[in-house]
Amino acid sequence: MASIFAKKPLAVLLGEANSTGHGTLKRTLGAGNLVALGVGAIIGAGLFVRTAAAAAQASGPGVTLAFIVAAIGCVFAGLCYAEFAAMIPIAGSAYTYAYTTMGEFVAWVIGWALIMEYALGAATVSIAWSEYLNKLLQVFGMSIPYNLSHSPFESAVVNGVTEHGLINLPALLVIVALSLLLVKGTQESAMFNAVVVVLKVLIVLVFIAVGWQFINPANHTPYLIPENAEPVKNAAGDVVRSYTEWNKHGFGGILGGAAIVFFAFIGFDAVSTAAQEAKNPKRDMPIGILGSLAICTVLYILFGHVLTGVANWREFADPALGGEASVTYAIKAHMPGYGWLATAVTVAILLGFSSVMLVMLMGQSRVFFSMAKDGLMPKAFSELHPRFNTPYKSNLMLMVFVGLFAAFVPGSLAGDLTSFGTLLAFVLVSLGVWIMRRSDPDQPRPFRSPLSSPSFPLVPIMGALICLLLIVALDAFTLKVALGWMLLGFVVYFLYGRRKSLLQKGIVVVPTEMEEAAFIEPSDKNL
Repeated sequence: MASIFAKKPLAVLLGEANSTGHGTLKRTLGAGNLVALGVGAIIGAGLFVRTAAAAAQASGPGVTLAFIVAAIGCVFAGLCYAEFAAMIPIAGSAYTYAYTTMGEFVAWVIGWALIMEYALGAATVSIAWSEYLNKLLQVFGMSIPYNLSHSPFESAVVNGVTEHGLINLPALLVIVALSLLLVKGTQESAMFNAVVVVLKVLIVLVFIAVGWQFINPANHTPYLIPENAEPVKNAAGDVVRSYTEWNKHGFGGILGGAAIVFFAFIGFDAVSTAAQEAKNPKRDMPIGILGSLAICTVLYILFGHVLTGVANWREFADPALGGEASVTYAIKAHMPGYGWLATAVTVAILLGFSSVMLVMLMGQSRVFFSMAKDGLMPKAFSELHPRFNTPYKSNLMLMVFVGLFAAFVPGSLAGDLTSFGTLLAFVLVSLGVWIMRRSDPDQPRPFRSPLSSPSFPLVPIMGALICLLLIVALDAFTLKVALGWMLLGFVVYFLYGRRKSLLQKGIVVVPTEMEEAAFIEPSDKNL
């Protein structure tokens, strides 16, 4: 067998990117579709849920600064993604880029970590979607029973009676519906996403414009949580939040908050998973990645400023006051006369969550598609539907896996694990640009990230360092679970991936325009 760090030749990847016909994904997405995909994936759970969570747990009104820190890390990583996506316009995103720069084992690590980003991310959002569906139904005097909308690991006192969860049925059903839409076709999915994006961004802008009138400057003082801040207690007198740890107050709280809201920026990298379906990837991929990131960063900062100005950050620490429904609570409690906006925001959240799940499920299926093409995943993940030309088996298997997770696992755990998977991918993609600049300096690059030369790799190094810092700022429990997941991935690679890998067998499939396959031995350079 070849070394576990054997690299997939760049010529092979470029051959796959240029291949056409049956067995390849259709190029149907323009720059506007890609920006919409990015915005669709970014604005969702992060904006409506994680903003209040970061303010209550670590940053206070300084959540706006937390968004800026997270955005800076994303900009550096986004520039690196844009360079790779324009140069190697093929499905697979960070996994594919790592395969040709750092070798198979590192590519597997990223592919395994991306499961935490996309699959667990979709599950997390579906759980939040279920909660907001209940909020919307309550406006009309209806609700879904607690046991049918919560995980078996959750319980709560409802009307004086302790209720236990059985299955989160709404979360399961929305995953099924979106998976079937993805099976139908990429263009249809992109059209649905574009409509949803327009509606939810419009409602976000309305909230910012209306909420600005209700900002109380006292809520922004002090702007950062002080070191000696009083712990937050619930109605029963129990402490629900304390602020003694280094990443829960002051400037450390900005980093802690940035690690929490980083979940809100997941999405722009999902654009790169659709590179093989872009009409003009050399031009459109950088626009899609950086354009969606820029739009959402501005909206996030404005949204965070308004939300923490309308309601005091301490209110969001008590689930009975803010919790998951923080935006709706802030409107009803502090914006009299705008009850209709609370309902509109709930609708926007449901729409937003839908597009986030759609893009994440799409991104995960494309990563599995690429890994299966390389033999690292079962072949079924790379099989395309004979009529719709989508990786339908991958979509259907994800529907089962993500659906079960959404139905039976609490959302709090999945959210922070998603951040870990994303951050790890960003670190390795950033380093990959630097490595590629050194190993293949003459390779045509339609988009070049600035300040990334082999002798002065400022952008790649800053992207890697900031994302590493945010990983360290995650809570200890999340890091332990993530480590366990990665160790499981190592076991799967050595028991299955390495034995099935085409590269390990000395086989590299080079697609041609005639859809024939040439089999070549990897050169010593790539071992």
